[in-house]
Amino acid sequence: MPLNDEQNSDSDSSRLSESTASSSDSEYSRQSFNSDSSSKPSSPASASPPKVITFDELMAATRNLSNWTLAHEIAVNANFCIKHEDYPQNSFAGTVKQIVHKAFWDHLESELNEDPPEYEHAIKLFEEIKEILLSFLTPGANRIHNQICEVLDTDLIRQQAEHNAVDIPGLANYIINTMGKLCAPIRDNDIKQLKATDNIVELLRQIFRVLDLMKMDMANYTIKSLRPYLWHNLVDYERTKFQEILEETPSALNLTTEWIKESIEDELSSVSDESSSSPGANSNSKPIISPTLVLNNGYLKLLQWDYCKTIPETLITDEVRLQELREKLNQLKVIACVSLITNNMVGAAIVDVPDFADQLKRISLPLLEGMNKNFDLKEALNAIGIQICSTVNKSLSERGLPTLSEEMQSNLIGQISHIVEKNNPVCSLIDKRIQLFMRSLLALPSLQKCMPTVPGGLSVIQTEIELLGSQYASIVNFNKKVYGPFYANILRKLLFPEAAMEKTEAETSSS
Repeated sequence: MPLNDEQNSDSDSSRLSESTASSSDSEYSRQSFNSDSSSKPSSPASASPPKVITFDELMAATRNLSNWTLAHEIAVNANFCIKHEDYPQNSFAGTVKQIVHKAFWDHLESELNEDPPEYEHAIKLFEEIKEILLSFLTPGANRIHNQICEVLDTDLIRQQAEHNAVDIPGLANYIINTMGKLCAPIRDNDIKQLKATDNIVELLRQIFRVLDLMKMDMANYTIKSLRPYLWHNLVDYERTKFQEILEETPSALNLTTEWIKESIEDELSSVSDESSSSPGANSNSKPIISPTLVLNNGYLKLLQWDYCKTIPETLITDEVRLQELREKLNQLKVIACVSLITNNMVGAAIVDVPDFADQLKRISLPLLEGMNKNFDLKEALNAIGIQICSTVNKSLSERGLPTLSEEMQSNLIGQISHIVEKNNPVCSLIDKRIQLFMRSLLALPSLQKCMPTVPGGLSVIQTEIELLGSQYASIVNFNKKVYGPFYANILRKLLFPEAAMEKTEAETSSS
């Protein structure tokens, strides 16, 4: 089912998706949220006592969450794949693994060198190889299935071992040839190396190494095959999985409810400030708040979220992506601040410098790398200021113009370094303009492809912020599609408690 299809069974969910993608009026929003938006109860805000869950129920919910998170990652992340990662060299775990593996293969070699040879461990390895090879086969590959079972028949190999007649090199050669037929082209060189290995124990060891790589290839092929199916059915799948989690863990929307409640309080505060500053406003009238605006404000807060705190449950699957966007946005904000300060202080000196904005980004980005992880921002800003002064002076010298004075350079570096200070006016201004751009982006209909106008002061990062905004809007719009019914239920109870109470009473009396 395509993601942009209307959900016929969830009319209110569709209504929410439409209203959250456009600036709908308050009366429409009130009507939208006064009707139930989910066929099942999905809010923890009920009169019933909390349900005590068992450990098994908790584990079942955890498995549901893992499956749901994995499916989401596979569908939305085109680069998602399983990678072969070993323990770091010289690490404790890596050393232990190396010792254990060496002991195993040394023991196998000593057994095969006995007179007569001891084959029991080797037979178990052939049995394991057989099962792995069979796992690579598609349904209907009967001929090769029967051949593998016939050649690697462990009962027959044991009988041969009793008479000291096991042809281990012959079995290994058959295994390598079969792997060559089943592997992906990227493993052809590994197969060639196996054929060039003479030592039988080392050969078996390398066979298992390549089989592990082939299992990884098979898993990634399966992921690639599943991705289109998951993508087209992801809205229904994620909503269903989250409903299952909610039924097993009724508190699974507590953080989401708090997140929306905070957004409502922020909006009420904003409306109250506007009312107090407007002459003739009726202070006794109850403020009307748009649910769309509340939800969008909640999404905007995610761009400044402290990810040491737990994120709302409905956004767990996108937590890493949102955190990465926040970190990139912080870098872009600093670059915009540096550009604004530089243009204000030495604008006349750089007006004729070609591509100065690109030079500024090339200077700043490497120095701002990792700025959200135990990062000394003031030191980085100082280094950026010094490099900008050097770049400007070089350009001025090349054009035969006087370079910046020591006082001008000191002032420029100082102003750039002060960006790190709390309530810095330049930083506050750029932050407001970024928020304005992102707010405008969320107010656009989800199917509209054009970008809102980038506010003044952000032209230096226009390309980057439009790309980042597109990624952010994609996450938000998909999240609205999936969790619209749950958000609608929470918003209805928080914004229109009287109507929610009447509906609950009506349902209770009818039952």
